[in-house]
Amino acid sequence: MTDNLKIAVLQLISRPNDQEQNLKKGDEYCRKAKALGADIVLFPEMWNIGYTPFNQDILHTDFTPQHAEIYAEDIKKWQAQAVSLDSQFVQHFRKLAKELNMAIAITYLEKHKQSPRNAVSLIDRKGNVQFTYAKIHTCDFSAEAACSPGDDFYVCDIDTEKGNIKIGAMICFDREFPESARVLMLKGAEIILTPNACEMEENRIAQFKSRAYENMVGVALANYASPQNNGRSCAFDGIAFNDHGASRDTCILMADETENVFIAEFDIEKIREFRKREVWGNAYRKPRQYQSLVSLEVNEPFVRNNSRR
Repeated sequence: MTDNLKIAVLQLISRPNDQEQNLKKGDEYCRKAKALGADIVLFPEMWNIGYTPFNQDILHTDFTPQHAEIYAEDIKKWQAQAVSLDSQFVQHFRKLAKELNMAIAITYLEKHKQSPRNAVSLIDRKGNVQFTYAKIHTCDFSAEAACSPGDDFYVCDIDTEKGNIKIGAMICFDREFPESARVLMLKGAEIILTPNACEMEENRIAQFKSRAYENMVGVALANYASPQNNGRSCAFDGIAFNDHGASRDTCILMADETENVFIAEFDIEKIREFRKREVWGNAYRKPRQYQSLVSLEVNEPFVRNNSRR
């Protein structure tokens, strides 16, 4: 490694359900990120349609099967905007990654055999798709009940100008479950990319910071700018203590609410050194005692009629 890894967090405002304009804007901001020396670009959640619901009325509704019937036509129109890996939208960013010699994590509503998925494809600097991750913890209490959940977490080696980095991904609500980042850590992730589309207030930020701390990983989150959301895209390097054992602030990026490209710089060698000497990896875990974590049983007060297993 000759320099810090630079992740460009694109904190943008989308054009609702306008894939052509979002593609053009995404291209523009990728080029701005490259000019700032970015190695990887991260988009906010479901960028192709701007994470726009099929009907604004659903935003403040506890989504139920009855709502699925009421909004059936709106759901069909929304699902029809899903695109595949071989679509013009994704192919554009594959070509752009190769042109700019820069990895791009592009997000979109993905076509799927049942219903669409909330996905991110990680494209390397040669234009190859290394993985497509679909959000596992879908927000089934909202319009996202019209999406199919993903079925696995992925980690891959990304070849950057700064060396090979092990990259994983989770999406928005995934980060609110410690199991998401834990599985990615166990699969070898050094950096976790996190597209987002909700208010990042102090509790969610503290929660995200904890994901970095408890797994000794770097995390980077891209949110929509105000007024679409509230911005505050952020990144934490997970290095809780310095070489002398003194506590340090792991925050390496905390954006304001404005639309912009924000650069998070990760010292990968220091992250690797920290992981070698500290204790929150896999060595001291007690998996035999964790059986309740994989139980399908749900008891009160946590029973929800609209949840899926």
